[in-house]
Amino acid sequence: MAKALGISIYPEHSTKEKDMAYISLAAQYGFTKIFTCLLSVEGDQQQIISNFKEIIQHAKDQQMDVMVDIAPRIFDKLNISYDDLSFFEQLGASGIRLDMGFRGQEESMMTYNKQGLTIEINMSNTTHYLETIMDHHPNREKLSGCHNFYPHRFSGLSRKFFLESSEKFKRYFIPTAAFVSSHDATFGPWPVTEGLCTLEEHRELPITTQVKHLFATNLIDTVYIANAYASEKELKEISEIMPNELNFKVELNENISALERKIVLEEPHFYRGDVSDFLIRSTQSRVKYKQEDFPAHDTKTIQRGDILIENNGYGQYKGELQIALREMPNSGNTNVVGRIQPNELFLLELLQPWQTFSFEL
Repeated sequence: MAKALGISIYPEHSTKEKDMAYISLAAQYGFTKIFTCLLSVEGDQQQIISNFKEIIQHAKDQQMDVMVDIAPRIFDKLNISYDDLSFFEQLGASGIRLDMGFRGQEESMMTYNKQGLTIEINMSNTTHYLETIMDHHPNREKLSGCHNFYPHRFSGLSRKFFLESSEKFKRYFIPTAAFVSSHDATFGPWPVTEGLCTLEEHRELPITTQVKHLFATNLIDTVYIANAYASEKELKEISEIMPNELNFKVELNENISALERKIVLEEPHFYRGDVSDFLIRSTQSRVKYKQEDFPAHDTKTIQRGDILIENNGYGQYKGELQIALREMPNSGNTNVVGRIQPNELFLLELLQPWQTFSFEL
């Protein structure tokens, strides 16, 4: 499934002008999805339509899909029936996300709604909720899943739980989404906002690392920035991420040669398929540069995450690039030319044999 990027807006906490400007900016950087929330909104149907409709239409004019977060209590409050979703059509929404669901049959019936809205269900559980919906034969083309975000520090999902709950949706080939947190944004739908991420381990990480991790799991199709407003710098950096190629932020050693620097930053890399417990090997540079000189330098003890290039002492291996997976002695024939930044070391666990990867400063 195609990967996508999204933002979040909360009209009750900002102004129409600011929301529309943010939408336009995000669209410039290729964002195609918007999440918004009715869970904390006050007012009757007409007030809500009045507040949201123009903003949503602006998003649609930018070719962006808008998902509206809802729960059964809001259906009751606004006198909306699950078998008549015309209210959301009036809003201009592309679909609705059920923060809390019904009993399975209702969700299945909702996927056949006359308005053609996507019905998105909460992924942050490991109950048989999804299986119950599938037992009622939903219209899969109008069913998707989306995780929660967690404003309270230490309340976000563990990696194990996230993987288990996400894998259930992928078994049914259902589109998925999750949230990352901007460090420049200042608000969300609720008063507490200690970062708005799905995974707790993401809360203090750079937003680019969060996005790379979600895409690299191959379990998430859409990544939303949960809080508003992300900076233009963040939007730009995220837009440059290649969802299907794992990229590592690195630090290079002062003694690195111009050729070694070129190999690290400019040459294409893939994880050679005969897997070692000690090294990830990218071997094409040793073929391309076999006639070049690779003098020895920085032949220190090797640590996990070190970027290595074999020097002249390794004969036919000289020029080969490697990433160290664990600590090991150095024979003197391996130059340690740099290292993966510490907060991205965990991404090594997701790199698969034959997968392409790259480095950036």
